[in-house]
Amino acid sequence: MNRKILIITVITLFLDQISKSFIDSLLKVGESIKIISNFFYITYLNNYGAAWSILSNKNALLIIFSLISLIIIYRFIYVFKRNNRNTFAFGFIIGGIVGNLIDRWLFGYVRDFIDIRIFNYDYPTFNIADVAVVIGIFLLVIAIIKGEDKNGNTSSKSK
Repeated sequence: MNRKILIITVITLFLDQISKSFIDSLLKVGESIKIISNFFYITYLNNYGAAWSILSNKNALLIIFSLISLIIIYRFIYVFKRNNRNTFAFGFIIGGIVGNLIDRWLFGYVRDFIDIRIFNYDYPTFNIADVAVVIGIFLLVIAIIKGEDKNGNTSSKSK
């Protein structure tokens, strides 16, 4: 794996795990701190599933999905063009997947705490690992649109 991707992965993983440990020491499960009224809260929850609690209590299956995802992502590192955007994308995605994988492996659930509420809708609570994965996927979508997903070649659209 590219050294820069590894560094970004380690930093992402560190920020994820340190933030989860901090929240774990600060709050009890179910407790919440209002940061911005009717918008942003820190709410400590244990998520026994994936996004929106799908596959709840299917921890072994989610661990297997995570491991398969890491294998697939690792393969794509060598397919996509090497540039800063893609380096950050892969580092964020791998760091995020590993961050939640550690939680699933050690605790049997993922520690979530970022709670956003917009227009009276309380979005599913998430964590730094989730943010990293979403940003990484967004960056890879940009790479695909620009044609940077084929062994370093760019499409004629991006020239």
